[in-house]
Amino acid sequence: MTKLSDTDAAHLHPETLALSYGFDPWLSEGAVKPPVFLTSTFAFKKAADGKQFFAWAHGEGAPPKKGEMGLIYSRINNPNLEIFEDRVALWEGMRHAQSFSSGMAAIATTLLATHGPGDEMIVCAPVYGGTDSLIHHFLRRFGLTAHFVPAGAEAPALAAALVTPRTRSIFIETPANPNNRLTDIAAMRALALHQLAAGRNRELLVIVDNTMAGPVFSHPAKVGADIVLYSATKFIGGHSDVVGGVALANDDELIHAIAQHRALLGGMPNPYTAWLLTRSLETLKVRAEQQQRNAQQIAAWLALQPKIRHVCYLGLLTPTDPEYAIYQKQHSGPGSLISFYLHGDEARAFAFLDHLKVFRLAVSLGSTESLAQHPSSMTHSGLTPADKQLGGITDDLVRLSIGIEHPDDLIWDLTQALDAV
Repeated sequence: MTKLSDTDAAHLHPETLALSYGFDPWLSEGAVKPPVFLTSTFAFKKAADGKQFFAWAHGEGAPPKKGEMGLIYSRINNPNLEIFEDRVALWEGMRHAQSFSSGMAAIATTLLATHGPGDEMIVCAPVYGGTDSLIHHFLRRFGLTAHFVPAGAEAPALAAALVTPRTRSIFIETPANPNNRLTDIAAMRALALHQLAAGRNRELLVIVDNTMAGPVFSHPAKVGADIVLYSATKFIGGHSDVVGGVALANDDELIHAIAQHRALLGGMPNPYTAWLLTRSLETLKVRAEQQQRNAQQIAAWLALQPKIRHVCYLGLLTPTDPEYAIYQKQHSGPGSLISFYLHGDEARAFAFLDHLKVFRLAVSLGSTESLAQHPSSMTHSGLTPADKQLGGITDDLVRLSIGIEHPDDLIWDLTQALDAV
């Protein structure tokens, strides 16, 4: 077997490279799949190697060429982490990735690595409840101020009115969690470049959490994101059996800052977690495509139900919708996350959820099984009433994550649950 060159790899698709890229079987006794490297520390061949590897880890001197950086300690690097990072970066078409023990670890470490006291950020709401709490409460204690604008087609204009010399970033979760609103990443990038051209001392970063779409149907870096974030627990892991996160960037300085903060804060995944995530990347595309096919059928059916007042699904956008043009630019498919508003209140939403039989009543998303939850009282329960209103998170809102079950069975389950309320 001949080893793939970088030139060879450049011609192949991510779903092909996810099965082999970044791993040499002959470095591991010919194993076809990467073993789990359950070691805390790594031996140096020579003392001079240890000195050089630590210098590179600290950012001293010219950065190492690919393959030159040796292994030091599993809080800094580990073969399982590196294999996963190499492969997940392929899905985004980005140069660098850093893996984390959770999505929140990725988000928190990235924001701490790129912001300082006195900085400001603009946030497109709604975002995941944990992210909202991190920004509203934890980061505020460190002198970071956030201004929230509603996600959607008007977000770039609203953000432009809030930019000051202290603004460091625009944080976007698109599609927004849980209402699937879309924000124009390219327009936010244009805003950042305009500010730089106007004499800003540093670039205004565009940071995108792409968890809700997943890396198969959306690639934010291709339309202007500087940093892309994921809860790898969701579509990347895809089996509800592992918790992880990822931060990706093309800029060497950005990813180095994130890597240094990860090493200092200790938020890396363990080798077995990275191994599980690597395993899951192999089936990411086939899982996501089946979930999307199911979701398209289910969303079309939900839109016809008289007990539902509105369905939020990218596949239902039409050319007259303000976000349709954004969808066309940013997505190759609508994915598998559906939210809908019932005619009713929390009690009716709870009754619907309690009558489901195939759907699991659980938070999270992107896994093989279908999940249903109530954002206002669960994932977004920590938001203030004003922030819930800003994000359209009302008591009658239900969020569905569609899995790989037969779509007829899922529609049957939704039918009997709706009939019971």
